[in-house]
Formats: sequence, C-alpha cells, structure tokens
Amino acid sequence: MAKFNPVTPEIAEQLKAIVGEKRFQYGANVKEEYSHDEMPIYGKFPPEAVVEVETTEEVSKIMKICNDNLIPVTVRGSGTSLTGASVPIHGGLVLSTARMNKILSYDMNNMAVTLQPGVLLQDLAADVEKHGFYYPPDPGSKTSTVGGNIATNAGGMRAVKYGSTRDYVLQLTVVLADGRVMEIGKTVTKSSTGYSLTHLMVSSEGTLGVITQMTLKMVPKPSKNISALLIFENLEDCVATVPKIRIANLDPQSIEFMDADIVRSSTVFTGKQLFPEKYSGKNVDASILVTLVGEDDDELANRVEKLANLAEAHGAIDTLVVDTPTLKTEVWAARSAFLTSIEGDAKLMDELDVVVPVDKFAPYVLFVRKQGEELGLTVRNFGHAGDGNLHIYTCSNDKTLDEFWAANNELMDRCYEECKRIGGSMSGEHGVGHGKVKYLKESVGDIAFGLMQGIKAVFDPNGILNPGKVCS
Repeated sequence: MAKFNPVTPEIAEQLKAIVGEKRFQYGANVKEEYSHDEMPIYGKFPPEAVVEVETTEEVSKIMKICNDNLIPVTVRGSGTSLTGASVPIHGGLVLSTARMNKILSYDMNNMAVTLQPGVLLQDLAADVEKHGFYYPPDPGSKTSTVGGNIATNAGGMRAVKYGSTRDYVLQLTVVLADGRVMEIGKTVTKSSTGYSLTHLMVSSEGTLGVITQMTLKMVPKPSKNISALLIFENLEDCVATVPKIRIANLDPQSIEFMDADIVRSSTVFTGKQLFPEKYSGKNVDASILVTLVGEDDDELANRVEKLANLAEAHGAIDTLVVDTPTLKTEVWAARSAFLTSIEGDAKLMDELDVVVPVDKFAPYVLFVRKQGEELGLTVRNFGHAGDGNLHIYTCSNDKTLDEFWAANNELMDRCYEECKRIGGSMSGEHGVGHGKVKYLKESVGDIAFGLMQGIKAVFDPNGILNPGKVCS
C-alpha cells in the first residue's frame, strides 16, 4: 500500500475553495461522528478533513487534488455501515455525499428513476410510491443512503422475491480516483456489451470510484398484501419449514426468521408484545414472518390458507394472520427495529451477515447457538430466511473488552469456517469493510482475492480510495 500524505493547510485551502467554508471541516473542527459507523467496536478513526459535496464536478476536482497528493479518501453517506466500511482508518479526507440528496427525474415509460447518492432509502421508497411504482430493495436501515446501498449491494427483507440492490441498478455516474468522470450502464433491462462495469461498482464499498448519480429500475406496485406469523415450539422445525415455503409456489415477498431471544429484546424495546413468547400453553422458540403480495383478495386468502396448512404439517403451533393496517405497521416496525433493540441492550456487540443454502439454514442456526453457549456469548439470530441470509449478533454485558474480543474472534472463526464448509458466503448485504477483510480472503480463496486486488489496482493505482477495506 502506498504511503499516504497528510492534508496540509495548503491542500485544505484548495479543498475549501471547491466547496466553500460552510461545507468544509478541518483539524479540530471535524465532527466526531465521521470517525465511526454504526458498529463502533471496530474503532474510531478521525479524518483530517471532511468535504460535503453537492455536484459531480466538485467530486472530480477533489479527487484530482487527493490523487495528485496521495491523500486517502473515504466516501460516506449516512454512516449506517456495520463493518467499518465508511470509517477513515488511514485518516485523510472523508467525502460526504449526504447533501447530494435530490431525486432528479422519472422515466415513467421505462419505469426508471434518476437520483443522487445521498437520497435516503425511506425517502426514495415513499416518493416512488407517490408515482404509483415500487422500489423493492428494503434493507433494515431505512435511513441508509441509496448510494450506500449500491456500495454494499444491500438486500433486505424483500430479496427472496425481488432480488437485491444490484438487480435495480441501470446506470451510474462514477468519478474515478484521478478525477475522471465516466457514465456506465444504460436505461435498458439487459446488455451483453463487454464487461459489466456497472455491476462491478455495486458492492465495491467505495474502493473503485465515487458514485455521484444513479438510474434505478422500478416495478409496478402490488395493490394488496397480507402477512402471517408462523410460530413454533422448536427452532429446528421452524427454520426447516423455510425451504418448504419456497417450493410451495406461494411466491412470498419476504420470509423473515426470528428466535425467542430477539423477540424478548424487541418486546422490551418497543413496549409492545407483538410477537408471542407463549401460545396455547407452549413456549415459542422461533417464528417466521411471511408476507404475500398480489392483486386479488381471494387469491391471497387461498395462499394464506395453503401457507397455514403447510406450517401445521411441519410442526407450527399456529399461524397468526396480520390482517389490519395498524397491526401490519406495528409488526413490521418491530421487525425493522431488531438491530436497534440489540444495540440498546448490549454493551459489547459484533455481527456476522452470512448467507447459507436455504436447506442448511436450520443446522447452521443451531451450530451458531452452540458456539455461543460454549464461549459464553449471548447470540441473537434473525434474518432473511427466504434467501438464506442470517444476521447473527454476538453480545455481552459482563465481559471486559479483551475478554469479549477473545471469545468473539473464536466464535467468528468457527462460524465463518462452517459457513464456507456448507457452501455459504461470508456476507449477504453488510459487506466487508475493514472489520471482515480476513474472512473475505478465506471465503473466496487466494486466486479470486488476488484478482480483486488486480481490479482495484486498475481503477485506483495509488490506492487512495477507501484504503484498508475489502481487498485493498
């Protein structure tokens, strides 16, 4: 890796001249929030300077200055990363896209929307629906930026039906490390025109270029939806039901898994008992929340009945239909707040975001639970069971930081190794950042990791873009 240079007062003046004094922070004036993301256990690394950009032209000028002077640049949206992806571990400059928050235009005939990277996911989703369409990617953090979603290929709860962010990226404007600007992709649904640079940028975590504009695909909005909660006395029966749902021709929009621990935590956090811990005199060890969408009430009712029969045949205590607007809102709000409830209940925590074959989901959950018990860690599980993406949080309130790291690192080693053994992938949507670099290399192997490093060198010969992340 190249030896980086500091942001000197002279360079600081050049940067400030581009964005203006109000959008520039330097030295002691840099806000603490830019030193960490939403997983602070990976450390705090204050940048030397922050620029809040508003245009592609500004980004281009800034990147040229930084490349010429070997100053590391870390692109940041709203800082909701869970892997240290937007943390400036080598100091230098944080390039904030938060002010690039405009939805620019709609192409109704081609069902596409063009916007800037700092638009929040929740704002895009709401605006698209006002226009009668639907933007399906639905990561847990609704205050994440769409640019950040592209940078990590965020998936979310609807991926089982609609796919992840990658499937909706049509066109990008990207500023390269040396300041050059390129337009990649087209507003078309397919292409066989050489290497797909568009999709190479997706999940690159700001290591290959700075995305300053994107055109995304929309889909027609389904007019009706219904959710059902499948509750089980036995975790293994619960999770083993997921592949049965997948192959039953029910076409679910989402299949969400939650264990008893996260339900208890959510109840305390929200103050509402939305997910039962006991039912008909039985303890509920795990649950599945399924959403179906369609255009016809009778068809949805038939599919819910088929779902309930399937669940009963595989050991469910009962199937509870979430059928009123208020209850739907409350149940899905509680599901979306799972991470927040964990954060509020744990002094120390880390996470892994693995994807495993759907038919291996149940034994993997049990494997992880056993490792936590052996190592004295509280393990909370939830995730997108329909596509095998499991969110596992290791927590402790009684260990010292050193004790936690020792136990946590051992658990991570065991769990990532087991994930690889059963044919899984180390991350489904949170990315690699700097917190999981070790496991990326172990997951993909030396050859693939070396090729990734080669791609990085082509896009960013001086290594200034988000150094220390992914494969750099």
